[in-house]
Amino acid sequence: MAQVSFYLLDETSANTPEPAQLSLACLVAARCFRQKQKCIVLCQDKQQAEQFDELLWQLPVNSFVPHNLAGEGPVGGAPVEIHWQTPAQMSRAVLINLAELMPECHLGFKQIFDFVPAEENLKLQARERYKHYRAAGHQLDTLAASSIEEN
Repeated sequence: MAQVSFYLLDETSANTPEPAQLSLACLVAARCFRQKQKCIVLCQDKQQAEQFDELLWQLPVNSFVPHNLAGEGPVGGAPVEIHWQTPAQMSRAVLINLAELMPECHLGFKQIFDFVPAEENLKLQARERYKHYRAAGHQLDTLAASSIEEN
């Protein structure tokens, strides 16, 4: 079973120009890349995937993260692949979930990162995902968003 880490976003993060979970997911993807872990980022839809792709391009030059949208990039994909549909192959150890529901493909990963936004309706969705992960037998923990620091 996977280790599922939920990052709790605080109220101040709700006032950022882009959704806070996207910014935090960029930091998680950068950390995975630095640790030489390939990951899949699963977005809610293509629009969110393109928004996440753009945010990764905006990281500082010294923090560049090789990435591509699903179906683009090199054969075998970049270290960070961005999907908005269930990936055909589970050749990655890490999943960063930005989708509203627990991904159907959750069993194919060793580590899953998920987010609990401050907005009440999104918080309720996160609680449902948490319950589903727990029912599936995954090991769960919750962390403050501030625990992610880019080195």
